[in-house]
Parts: sequence; C-alpha cells; structure tokens
Amino acid sequence: MKKLNLLFLMSLFLGVTLFTSCSSEDDPTYDAPAVNAPASSSVVAGETTTLEFAYSAAAGFKSSAVSATNGTASVTTDGTASATSGTIVVSFVASSTEGAGAVALTVTDAQGNIDEATAILTVEAVQTQFDIDANITENTTWETGNVYNLNSRIVVTNGAVLTIEPGVVIKGAAGTGANATALIIARGSKIMAEGTAASPIIFTSVADNLMPGEIASPNLDPTLNGLWGGLIVLGNAKVSVSTGTEAQIEGIPATDTNGLYGGDDDTDNSGVIQYVSIRHGGANIGEGNEINGLTLGGVGSGTTIENIEIVSNQDDGIEFFGGKPTVTNVVCWNVGDDALDTDQSFSGVINNALVINPGDECFELDGPEGTYQGAGHTITNVTCKVEDAQGLIDFDATTDVNMSNIYFYDLAAGQDVEEYDLYSANTLGFASSNFEVTLPTGVALTDAFKGGSDAITTEVAEGANTVGADLTVFADWTWAAVSSAY
Repeated sequence: MKKLNLLFLMSLFLGVTLFTSCSSEDDPTYDAPAVNAPASSSVVAGETTTLEFAYSAAAGFKSSAVSATNGTASVTTDGTASATSGTIVVSFVASSTEGAGAVALTVTDAQGNIDEATAILTVEAVQTQFDIDANITENTTWETGNVYNLNSRIVVTNGAVLTIEPGVVIKGAAGTGANATALIIARGSKIMAEGTAASPIIFTSVADNLMPGEIASPNLDPTLNGLWGGLIVLGNAKVSVSTGTEAQIEGIPATDTNGLYGGDDDTDNSGVIQYVSIRHGGANIGEGNEINGLTLGGVGSGTTIENIEIVSNQDDGIEFFGGKPTVTNVVCWNVGDDALDTDQSFSGVINNALVINPGDECFELDGPEGTYQGAGHTITNVTCKVEDAQGLIDFDATTDVNMSNIYFYDLAAGQDVEEYDLYSANTLGFASSNFEVTLPTGVALTDAFKGGSDAITTEVAEGANTVGADLTVFADWTWAAVSSAY
C-alpha cells in the first residue's frame, strides 16, 4: 500500500514537472501587427511625393512590402528589425495619367503575422497656367509649355532678371486707364526672352485661346487691338528730352516711378528679346496715351532685339525713345497708328523690317526734343505693304535718320511722303537713298513722293524690286507669314 502511494506521488510530481517544462519552451502568442496609412493626398502627374505609414508589432518588425496603382512606389525608410513600433517612409512617383491612385503597404512581424494599410491619392494634371499678380523682384523663370496670365501692370524691378523660355505664351488681362496691363522691364533689370523659330514666345490677350505650340490664334482676328497693354523695356541710355536726362515713359501713370527711363550709358544692357510675337495690345490709359506693342525707352546697345513681330496693336508697332539698340528682323502688321516710330534722338539701327497695313504712317520719324543731339539713327532694308495706311513717311525738320533700301508697294492714291524737304535741308548730314515703289495706276511718282523725295525713288514693277527686306527670315514663326499676309 505504501509502495502504491509512493508511485502515485512520484507520477504527480513528474507530471507537474513535465507540464511546467513544456510551457517554458513554447513562444508566447502576440497580437498581429497594425499599420496606419496617412491621410488622403494629391500629387501632380509625373511628380514624386512621400508617404509615412506608422506601424506597431508586438512580436517585433521583420519586413515590409509595397505596391501602387497609377504610379510606382518604393520603400525609402524601412522598419527597424525587431522594433515594436516605428514609421515606414514610402516614395510614390505618379504616372502621367490623371485620376485616382493608391499605395498599399504590408508589414510582417517576427511570427509571420501581417497587416496592410492603403493610402489613397489623387493624381492631378500638371499645372500649365499661372497667374502673375505682383511685381517680379527676384530672378524668375517662366517655363516652356506654360501660359502666364498678367492680371495687372507687372514690373520686373529691383535688378531682377525675368527669363522666358522658348514657346511660352503670356496673356494680358483686359484693362484701361491705371488698370491697363503691361509687362515692364524697369531700369537696371533684364528680360531674357529667348524664343526660337521653332518655338517663338507669344504675348497676347487672355481672350485668345492660343496655347503653346500654336502660331495663329484659333479665335481672334489679326485686326483686333487694345485688348491689353504691351511690352515696355526701359534702360539707362541717353535720351533727348525737354528737361534733364530722364523721363516717364508714355502709357504708364506718372505715379509709377518704375516708368522712368534714360541716363548716360549708351551701352546699357536690358537683356535679350528674340523670336517674340506681341499681339492685340495698345490699351489706353488716357487720351493720346496708349501703350505701344513694344516700347523701348533709353534702351542701350548691349540689349539684343531681333526677330520681333507686332500684330494689331492699337498704337504704334515699335516706338523708340532715345537709346541706341540695334533691332533686326521686324514685322509690324495691322497696327493702329505708326508701324515704326522714332523719337528723342534715337541713335540705334533698324535693319530688315516688314511693314504691313499700318493705321497711320509706315514711319513716323522725329528727332531730339532737348539739347542733346545724338549721332542719328539708321533704317535700312525695309519692305512696306502699304494697304490702308494714311501715309508713307512723316519726316520733319529735326528728323535725324539715314534711310536706305526701302521698298513700297500696294499703295493707293493720297498716300505720300511728308516734309521731306524740311528733313533734307538739315545741316547735320542726315540723308536717305535707294527707295523703290510699285505705284498704282493713275498715281505719278511725284504724287506719292513729295518734297523732292522722288529724286531718291525708282518706280519698279511689283516683284521686281531690288531693295527691301529679306522676307525669308519671317517664315513659319510669324502669324503674318503663316496667314500669307504679304
């Protein structure tokens, strides 16, 4: 009996020992990991964003995996091995397709348990239209493929440089008076508008549906003007004004000192303007105070200006107020006033220009207004398709120009050269030569070329001219060319 009791007690002892030993060798049971996704967000098509997922794993972190829709995803900062909590950072690159996207992150713990969380994203279209509401006071770039809307008078000032890449479209909002929109490059600042023949830079109105890559407007007629202001470039070169060495540019309220131009540096550099088309401008800020398509006030010879088109500006195409730039390859089409207007002892050069159907004169040529008398300016190699213009050239007694190789055609009766006799009587040596004209039936050479200007003009058949512009340089990139306006 005692032996049986002993055996029974021993069996109980062994059972307890075996049970206790087995429990200590088993792994404890832990809760599965938990992953929390960040809040919904958006990303622009083609761009990258980062997402932070928080996790907890009582058994310790082991690994993660990520997948994505409407883009690609990768783990940039993973969980820490055996850590019970932490943050996993995921990089998501959106596709080029607008719409919904998602990033799913799976976390596995040391016991093989998993959890998954999904972050929801919206892939948005690439922004290509930008509103410009404030002056530009630091270096700024407007990028290819984009449209920039000028919502007011915008000044590049404080020595800043505005770079405009090829193909950019700039659109001015409607406005008159003090609210007329314009882009002004103030003295000491620069514009680097370097378009190309394949991708010209176009200034137009917000009413124009034109987009980057287009040349002709899809909805506006090339005779519409005054829909916004224009481009104004101001420098420190010499000007001849009634008093002092500087003045306030026309088209800008006198209260805006950013409109001052003029100085003593004829080599001043305001930047580069090339392969640029300026359209539908000339908003009026007051009686007789319109904005030109391109206004150059005291611009120096260090500025590059070439391959310029002005279409349907309410006032002049290009007006030169003193300064000394060389402007090459110009088209002025359907401007409401004069195509090319020179004032205040402009001392630069206009070379290779095409004038089509100006509202007033093909050329309005004035001289100094004050005591400063520059060396005069040069205009050469110009073709004028006169059409409905009021006149051909308006000289006066102070005109300080040397003109040569000018061809006029498509004239009508009553269009003529004014005050050539006063200009040619100057004692400073300014002179013109080599004019050619195709006259309409019934109009004599002396009817159109008055004051002795017939002596420098030869009548030729249309297309037989030997002087004038090289028109091939305007092909493809100008609206006038693609519309067969000449």
